[in-house]
Amino acid sequence: MDLTTAEWHERARIAPLPTKPFIDGAFMDPISEETFDCVFPADGRVIAKVASCDGRDVDAAVRSARAAFESGVWSRMSPLDRRKILLRFSELLLEHRAELALLETLNVGKPITNALNGDIPSAASCIAWYAEAIDKVYGEVAATPSDVTTMIVREPVGVVAAVVPWNYPLSMAAWKLGPALATGNSVILKPAEQSPFSALRIGELAIEAGLPRGVLNIVPGLGHIAGKALGLHMDVDCIGFTGSTEVGGYFMQYSGQSNMKRIGLELGGKSPQVVLADCEDLDQAAKSIAAGIFSNAGQVCNAGSRLVVEDKIKDKLLEKVIAHATALKPGDPLDPSTKLGSIVTQEQLTRVLGYIDAGRDAGASIVAGGNQALKESGGYFVEPTVFDAVDNSMKIAQEEIFGPVLSTITVKNFDDAMTVANDSTYGLTASVWTGSLKNAHRAAQAIRAGVVWVNCFDRGQFNAPFGGFKQSGFGRDKSLHAMDKYTDLKAVWFAH
Repeated sequence: MDLTTAEWHERARIAPLPTKPFIDGAFMDPISEETFDCVFPADGRVIAKVASCDGRDVDAAVRSARAAFESGVWSRMSPLDRRKILLRFSELLLEHRAELALLETLNVGKPITNALNGDIPSAASCIAWYAEAIDKVYGEVAATPSDVTTMIVREPVGVVAAVVPWNYPLSMAAWKLGPALATGNSVILKPAEQSPFSALRIGELAIEAGLPRGVLNIVPGLGHIAGKALGLHMDVDCIGFTGSTEVGGYFMQYSGQSNMKRIGLELGGKSPQVVLADCEDLDQAAKSIAAGIFSNAGQVCNAGSRLVVEDKIKDKLLEKVIAHATALKPGDPLDPSTKLGSIVTQEQLTRVLGYIDAGRDAGASIVAGGNQALKESGGYFVEPTVFDAVDNSMKIAQEEIFGPVLSTITVKNFDDAMTVANDSTYGLTASVWTGSLKNAHRAAQAIRAGVVWVNCFDRGQFNAPFGGFKQSGFGRDKSLHAMDKYTDLKAVWFAH
């Protein structure tokens, strides 16, 4: 779709913005009378007041989901029929791509081109991938004595709550909805309070695709109210959560305090991008390093926020990274030429700028950026920022900033690089750049992370799992492995 900036702004002006919970197949008046403001991050304007669901609204959604599950209208539907409906759901996401992309940009300030050509097609592809997987996942027959036959079958776990973040609202929702729905569960989707619009809209599209009423319910609300209510609910069987490590810890507590519900957590990261002295293509490395930290304004769980580089090549590489950083200018998210949008909220802007100040105060050197940008817009923009002379013990090297801030840490050799790469409470992703096959294998083995990229960064497909080690969580999104947390294994013994 080739629209001008003015045309996107006009569409934004007249766009219908969903604000009510979607329960039992329709938008419902919330029981809670509370609302929260949705702000367009590019100019700070309040553009909608959205229902702030509480425990009563959550309970209504859970009752709807449980009734749908127990009826078997979806959980016992023919796999081929479930496949057909989810494929149609995927098609509808693409048919409404421009509308959904606009809703995402209005919520989180990401460039409209990225949402239009990246996020929405990716979400649709995810739903389609799991639709196609429905009738291709087999049970097992165990080796047993001749007087018995033992089948091992998978059954849906029941009612799943998917609690997703604001940085990639629809993509992250699809990572949960795809496997959870494909395996026959009913789902309650709780979008982040910063980004409810696209999540609420897809409830209608799911019904249009043929998904039975009650199988997908969507409740907007604050994390410490609606999210907590889902975590503590005695009739929710599973929580799939993507977000901060702190909140992931809360969901583990909620599980223990309630019904021991299953928890799958994809949490924060402080991903190292390791560049060894034998790297053969510093230009490509620099380009990928810049993309790895500045894409989506650095608001990415696996952002490559630590550049760990051998001293022999540090100056040469850093010069190239700085060139990419300074060429990337924040701009109007509704301008199709914009490549760097805004930070999501004033609170997050203050957080990012606070980390920049902390790095400066700790003695690190700012070699690019370091300032708020476009203040006159009223929006929340930050220049791509690069620090040099960072010690891995500094706050900016240890804590997740969730902004366009890169910390450069110089090391002496391979072993030093591996030590620094692993010196983190996180273990989500990592990359290593090297011209040595031996070093590539050594690094991939040594780095404690759920995903390791060699001579690339942020590559992925739906047939490969994504998730972390350590405080980056457990359980996997994407691939057939994602289905594991939404199903139970049952052994059935037949005596002959």
